[in-house]
Amino acid sequence: MIQNIYNSYKNRRYVGMYQGTLPTLMLRDPELIKQVTVKDFDHFVNHRPIVSENQDPVWNRNLLSLQDEHWRIMRATLSPTFTSSKMRAMFKLMEQTAQQYVNFYLEQKKNTIELEVKDSLTRFANDVIGNCAFGVNVDSLKQPENEFYLKGQDATDFAGFLKSLKFLINFISPTFADFFRIRLFNKSTTEYFKTLVRDTVNYREEKKIHRPDMINLLMEARKGTLKYEESNNQKEAGFSSVEESSIGKDTKTTNIGMSDEDMAAQVFIFFFGGFDTVSTLMSFMCYELATNPDVQKKLIEEIDETFKENDGKLTYDVLNKMKYMDMVVTETLRKNPPFISTDRVCTRPYTIKPVNADEEPVHLRVGDIVLLPMSGIHHDEEYFPNPSKFDPERFSEENKDQIVPYSYIPFGAGPRNCIASRFALMECKTLMFHILNNFEITVIKKTTIPMKLEKYQFNPGLEGGFWLGYQRRQQIR
Repeated sequence: MIQNIYNSYKNRRYVGMYQGTLPTLMLRDPELIKQVTVKDFDHFVNHRPIVSENQDPVWNRNLLSLQDEHWRIMRATLSPTFTSSKMRAMFKLMEQTAQQYVNFYLEQKKNTIELEVKDSLTRFANDVIGNCAFGVNVDSLKQPENEFYLKGQDATDFAGFLKSLKFLINFISPTFADFFRIRLFNKSTTEYFKTLVRDTVNYREEKKIHRPDMINLLMEARKGTLKYEESNNQKEAGFSSVEESSIGKDTKTTNIGMSDEDMAAQVFIFFFGGFDTVSTLMSFMCYELATNPDVQKKLIEEIDETFKENDGKLTYDVLNKMKYMDMVVTETLRKNPPFISTDRVCTRPYTIKPVNADEEPVHLRVGDIVLLPMSGIHHDEEYFPNPSKFDPERFSEENKDQIVPYSYIPFGAGPRNCIASRFALMECKTLMFHILNNFEITVIKKTTIPMKLEKYQFNPGLEGGFWLGYQRRQQIR
């Protein structure tokens, strides 16, 4: 739907549409997107609320939902959590989880394993969050019904009629949902995460335990001892990673009195954002590699060369030097963005001045919504010729400088971009390195070809699922 509306108004910088009864302005022009999200950010600070303020305190205290000055303070508090030095520390935990994932399939001693990779990769994403955020060691492949996975699935899965209806009602009319107490998240699920965070914090403080994970970083943030560390190379995590704004680098923020509930809210949104979206990214990447074997062959060659040059040891810095890996991930995010669109709410009266001869001034009032159509602009042939083709070469060293700024926004744009882009990219690259170091990803009879997107669920997916094969590689080291 986003792409259809976007494509119906070529040569227009914006187009009006409705979300239920809410008028929304879709921005089609990269320069206008930059204007709204960066240059005039103070007029568009907030996201549109998904649930009412009274319905779920844990949800409404997280970074995605916070507004205005509350958001600014929390962004500055949490940004140091995702700097290069912190990612480098968490990398070891992530690689342990990736190795655990691959070992599960190596132990089956089959030449080819057929599986629905979205389910498999969601379990991996769950284990990464458990290990890197909550300090919980779980193996959701060997223990498929573990409580941590089931609670995470309940919090992030909007498939099915009832959950989709709840989401739609909350999205269109939070006031209506609040009046009739239509909760988007089960109370037992949010209470589970609140209890888990509180008990973990208390135990670590009592035993003086230090662990390089999200809970520990939030404990430092609460004390005011966590500061932003500038990186020498903002793009070291890859082309897709987004640079932190001056708001996130604000070093004046010290102790903000973060409560246990505040901490639980930040870890919960980390779970909400990482559980499904990263597994969706990896699932589409597996599909594209299986259906584009020439791309997969080239990526495996880079992996083999990297493995050999580093004596079989993978580090954060080595991973970030893999240029073709980054090209493949970047193109996957271009063609199949896990977030179809994102929004901004007008917080101060704003006028979009006419540029073209047939335009008039557009006056936005406080509360009006603008929409950034990632899926639409990523498939615009003006910016990406032959957009339906999976072509990592678009982002080669020779070509990437030709990408029009703000025509590629998989993690959003401006100060309100995705704070965890580096973490998501590191997670995807780490696992794909280990998978392709041991397996080739193949098409099987149940693979959906050509790709058909699932129409009846909120989360992006394929009709019939992501059925693919892991074929054991016969390699000589």
